[in-house]
Amino acid sequence: MARVEVITGPERRRRWTDQQKCALVAESLEPGAVVAEVARRAEVGAGQIYRWRRQIRAQSSGFAQVVIASAGNADLGSGDDSRCCTAPAIEVDFAGKARLRIPASTPAELAAAVVKALAQR
Repeated sequence: MARVEVITGPERRRRWTDQQKCALVAESLEPGAVVAEVARRAEVGAGQIYRWRRQIRAQSSGFAQVVIASAGNADLGSGDDSRCCTAPAIEVDFAGKARLRIPASTPAELAAAVVKALAQR
């Protein structure tokens, strides 16, 4: 049975909390996620999710969430090279567009230049 939401009164728009918006945007940014499917499940247009993405990006202070994972984590690396995860490294995921692993031995200036170049893509 389909669910129907009846909105009465002068206000005919649904209100989304910041937490709800962030949750939907995060879901849409998961690897393999399709924005249209996320939007359909939430009963919003895909354009709304893209708008929320832009709003959240504009409010950003420039810092991203950091996840600390053990070297044995299967999500790190492509799985082709077993030694890729043994040395300490920083992995940066550019919103699903690119993924960069920076080994601890990389000079800071080089790492900053590469991150800046990829961020401008």
